[in-house]
Amino acid sequence: MKVSNIVLGATSLFLVKATPTIITKREQIVCPGQVTVSETFIGANSNVKLAQVYCPENTVPTLTPRQDNGTAIDVCGNTCSTNCFTPSGGGPDPNDCTVIADAMRFYSQNVKSERIALPLHVKDDTFLIGTGTNNTVVLTYSTCETFYVNQDPVEQSYCYSDWASIVDYIAPNCQSTQNAHGGNCIADDQQWFIQVQTNI
Repeated sequence: MKVSNIVLGATSLFLVKATPTIITKREQIVCPGQVTVSETFIGANSNVKLAQVYCPENTVPTLTPRQDNGTAIDVCGNTCSTNCFTPSGGGPDPNDCTVIADAMRFYSQNVKSERIALPLHVKDDTFLIGTGTNNTVVLTYSTCETFYVNQDPVEQSYCYSDWASIVDYIAPNCQSTQNAHGGNCIADDQQWFIQVQTNI
């Protein structure tokens, strides 16, 4: 009896004196040397981070006069092929990805009332995405991160609602039960892709 009281007393003393460890979450790096150009928070609760990032190691494509006419190519509605990353383990929580998808839909429908001025926003459901080193838009919430990369030598415009649908598809379908841990959707012409992965 005395032994168990001593053990319990020592254990409770240890627990009381224990110092809590604060774990800070590192932001997932999308590209080497990544620098955030602009960021804001979107969604009904303003809890999803939307950022445009600069990727210094991406090469700036050479444009011919025919390509560089100052008009963005609208790729809304274009198809892409989904790939899941193997092996399994470590994928984002699909519920966190749903928060991102819902935030994109909310943002696209309420951007005027939110009065958010991001350089990449065009009109209600579309955004502009640059080329070369300024070709990436990133959204993060808790365990989920998704990003859009323009691989075209000209500026593109894309739809938040289409991006949300892709996130809604990849997040639950590229999990450990499918021997995966996230995935991407690559445009059929390979000029852009959207990736969904764990935000660690």
